[in-house]
Parts: sequence; C-alpha cells; structure tokens
Amino acid sequence: MTSQVHQTPANPPRVLLAKLGLDGHDRGVKVIARALRDAGMEVVYLGMRVTADQVAAAAAQEDVDVVGISVLSGAHMRLMPRMVEALERHGLRGDRESGDVMLLVGGTIPDADVAGLKGMGVDGVFPVGTFTGEMVQFINRNLAR
Repeated sequence: MTSQVHQTPANPPRVLLAKLGLDGHDRGVKVIARALRDAGMEVVYLGMRVTADQVAAAAAQEDVDVVGISVLSGAHMRLMPRMVEALERHGLRGDRESGDVMLLVGGTIPDADVAGLKGMGVDGVFPVGTFTGEMVQFINRNLAR
C-alpha cells in the first residue's frame, strides 16, 4: 500500500507522529502536533514507547503522507534504520514513483549525524530549536513535488 499525497484544503496532508523506544519526553512532539494541526494538517500521534513496526503499520492503516519521529534519547542513529526498514516492509518506502511516505526525525540530533540520517533514507532532520514553521514549510514544499 502506498500513500496518496493529500494537498487540497479539503484533503490536507496527513502526518503521523511518534516516539520510538524508551524515550519518555513528549512535550516537544505535542507542540509540533499542535503546530501542524494549526497549519491545516491532519495529525495522528501514536504516543511514546512504540516500535518501528507499530509506527509503520499505523502509517499504512492511516494512509499518511508523512511519518515524523521525535527522539530526545540520543538513539536516533540506532532507531531510524529500523524505522526505514519497517516502512519498506509495509510497502511505504522504496519506490519513489509510487508516492513514498515522507520520513522526518527531530530532537536531540548533533549536526554531525544529519548526513548519516539522510543517507539512510530520512527525508528531513529537525534538531532541537528548529521553528515549527520551518517544519510546516518543509512538509508542504516537499509534498508538492
């Protein structure tokens, strides 16, 4: 199953947000969820302590355009390859022609890790301190392609 791009006001972008692993801090991702909703997007927040497979299954079920993962634990280089693989297993990544789900990660991410994350298939990286407006613009600009 592949995601359809939802770009009209009647059919806004659908975004799934989650916290992988044992990271127990969710205030930031809740702020992001509200900002994306305020920008007209439909947001599904899975909560904390979910697995990559749970996120991918929910993304397929919810027919989302974007999966956003919040990581404040420092485990992003270990967790994001699992997320990419889970999305591929669920048929949501791997074939750009069919409308891959956009994968984003945000949180405590050193600049030195950004290229590695993008190399493994993450579309956008948003370190702590990124303004929510930048995230909204990134999603809208890249879904419009």
